Amino acid sequence: MANPPFLEKVIGWLRAGYPTGVPNVDYVPLFALLGYHLSNDEVAAIADELAASSDPASADEIKKAITAVTNSKPLASDIDRVRAHLAAGGWPLADIRS
Repeated sequence: MANPPFLEKVIGWLRAGYPTGVPNVDYVPLFALLGYHLSNDEVAAIADELAASSDPASADEIKKAITAVTNSKPLASDIDRVRAHLAAGGWPLADIRS
């Protein structure tokens, strides 16, 4: 099933912000940051999309990151680092649905 257009935009921004792929250390802050702006189902859809286009080890790290986000809060410095990557890729941090 295809994702809604705005989720496809988010996935595009993620790929623009991380053109060589999201490093494992950024998964937890990335999904925490996405969780500030998106519903749990939307974050899960993005995680599924990233996992489907990743190698199996990365897919495992994505699943672990989703679990970690639900169980703990990442450091503010980690979220800031991820926010900077996304901003460089054109992420409209104020309102992603526009």
